Amino acid sequence: MKMSKGQVGRRMLGLAVAGVALAAGGTAFAELGQPAPWEYKLQGAASPVMENITWFHNFLFVLITLITLFVLALLIIVVVKFNAKANPVPSRTTHNTLVEVAWTLIPVLILVGIAVPSFRLLFEELDVPKADLTIKATGKQWYWSYAYPDNGKFEFDSLLAQDKQPRLLGVDNEVVVPVNKVIRVQVTGADVIHSFAVPAFGIKIDAIPGRLNETWFKATTTGMFYGQCSELCGKDHAFMPIAVRVVSDQDFAAWVEEAKKKFASAATSTFASAAGAAQ
Repeated sequence: MKMSKGQVGRRMLGLAVAGVALAAGGTAFAELGQPAPWEYKLQGAASPVMENITWFHNFLFVLITLITLFVLALLIIVVVKFNAKANPVPSRTTHNTLVEVAWTLIPVLILVGIAVPSFRLLFEELDVPKADLTIKATGKQWYWSYAYPDNGKFEFDSLLAQDKQPRLLGVDNEVVVPVNKVIRVQVTGADVIHSFAVPAFGIKIDAIPGRLNETWFKATTTGMFYGQCSELCGKDHAFMPIAVRVVSDQDFAAWVEEAKKKFASAATSTFASAAGAAQ
């Protein structure tokens, strides 16, 4: 079926408009701290670490694009300038010192330019600053348990809530943290290896049985932020969401008082059994 120029133009315009709408929609969803339909980029940053990850991602994207275009240009030049018709007598050049030094030195400099910010970012992710709040997250088949040792020693389980939105991300009990505070997250596993990951905060760390790993984040805006277990851990691996609600200091203090009452019985039995085992 042949299309007229007008039909082709309208089709291209429609695709362009759809692309812009998709990009705008992706941005809008990303601001909620959750995945967006057909999302093609990182979620919106909600912590200093994630802001640096986003910058590094964009830097690498530009660098990769420039290198790809440069290599493509070289291929086109070779095809056009050195084909049999345009160049019937081929060159017998065997080496070129300047070119050989350049194609060795330039990639080395590029790799150094990538390595320096990469190592700085890794150090920032793993070097936990003085924490305002500590949370212990324990991965279990197939849900998360959280403990607040600094705020009355209460703990609770957080399970997937089938009736909540967003689908497969809503939970019955959310993690609640104050905004603009350094949150240290101690992560371990109770049975198999899990992984605690919240993209908007730029954190992902394995939960390994018998081992305590640490990560941290500092949420810079209030709202709901979602993550998931990111290590294959069994048949219900896809049903281990992580939901973090970031609130003001006043709202956090009020939530802590409510949580102490709500989760008091579970916390008492758990911490008592832990103390008995230690003795």
